[in-house]
Amino acid sequence: MLYTNKDLKKLIIPLVFEQLLALLVGLADTLMIANVSEAAVSGVSLVDTINILIINVFTAFGTGGAVVAGHFLGKGDKEDACKASWQVLLFALASSVTVTSIFLFFHNGILQLIIGRVEADVMENARNYLVVTALSFVPLAVYNACAGLFRTMRDSKTTLKISILMNILNVAGNAVFIYGFGIGTFGAAVSTTISRTVAAVLIFCLMFNEKRDLNFKGQVTLRFRLDLIKKICYIGLPNSMENSLFQLGKILTVSMISTMGTYAIAANAVCNTIASFNILPGAAINSGIVAIVSVCIGAGKPEQARYYSKKLMKAAWISLSAMSLVLVVSAGVLTSLYHLSPEATNLAKQVLWLHAVMVIVAWVPSFTLPNVFRAAGDAILPMAVSIGSMWIFRLGCSYLLGIVFKMGLLGVWTAMVIDWIFRSIFFAIRFRSGKWEKGSEPQ
Repeated sequence: MLYTNKDLKKLIIPLVFEQLLALLVGLADTLMIANVSEAAVSGVSLVDTINILIINVFTAFGTGGAVVAGHFLGKGDKEDACKASWQVLLFALASSVTVTSIFLFFHNGILQLIIGRVEADVMENARNYLVVTALSFVPLAVYNACAGLFRTMRDSKTTLKISILMNILNVAGNAVFIYGFGIGTFGAAVSTTISRTVAAVLIFCLMFNEKRDLNFKGQVTLRFRLDLIKKICYIGLPNSMENSLFQLGKILTVSMISTMGTYAIAANAVCNTIASFNILPGAAINSGIVAIVSVCIGAGKPEQARYYSKKLMKAAWISLSAMSLVLVVSAGVLTSLYHLSPEATNLAKQVLWLHAVMVIVAWVPSFTLPNVFRAAGDAILPMAVSIGSMWIFRLGCSYLLGIVFKMGLLGVWTAMVIDWIFRSIFFAIRFRSGKWEKGSEPQ
């Protein structure tokens, strides 16, 4: 077998802590910025919807590169694996510089298009935060590309350590710039950019260690290898489109919820935060499964890819079930911490109970199986199904249940569950068919 149980634990456990750290620091960021003003936290939250979209794009292409490098590594072709690794980095640099330039030159138009008309002080905060964080897109792309390669090498401990450093720098920077210098959202953006840059430089330098299976030693060139870029885009582009349209769908869903009253908006915000913790172990396992399955497929051992997929899906289901049971029991206590109105608190509890139960039933086949397929090179069909299901079931049923049948926020989250169920059925059938094992990037 390519991986022992010890190997799996060494890969997955640091990823769980990395996911947890990201969530906790995100909460700390929000609380620190909230102390500035309502306009500041509103401006940052609006820009974060844009930033999450960009992050998803870079993460998707990083995943595509990690899969291609993993395939070469599985074949024992270390030379081409290292060449592919550098092409991942080169592509990340080129695409992120392009995106950064667009956001720097056209930030006003982008803000008007996405967030529309808001109060002047909210727009000013949003503009400050967007322009400065746009400078962090390049280091963010570099970090995501290299982090994916480290996971392919079964080394998630290094990325965890760098993530810890990055987030300590971010929180410390927020304290200095927000509280010390009193420069609000501008300071928060500077802190984010500095922390991401430090992390990118550090992980980039570590990739030159020639003792690593994947490294940049002797690979530095400005010339693109179109054959490798084609392979990377074959996995990364569908994944990027899926993630981007998914985020856009979430933005449209939020616009529906905004018509349901203040209590529904508040309850939805709380539920989104708590639900992120509910699925945390599953998200970590999804990151690990891409690295593992890509190497198995590259080694020409689809039976091991299937074996490890089932093993990790079982681990995801057990951990998610445990988290869901905790959430069911503690939903009342958790929602009370936010001091919502009784109406919003009761609604939030109902939504969280629905989410916790359906995570046990449908989350793993809906979200873990597509990562198995992508790691095998079967990226196009999962993308089409995920996008179609998102727009037909999640958005369509959100309008039908939430607006037409007046189920409100509970109707919107029920529509999300319907989306999960459809995806689960389709992906489970495809997994059993074995067709995904034959899907690989173009030659």
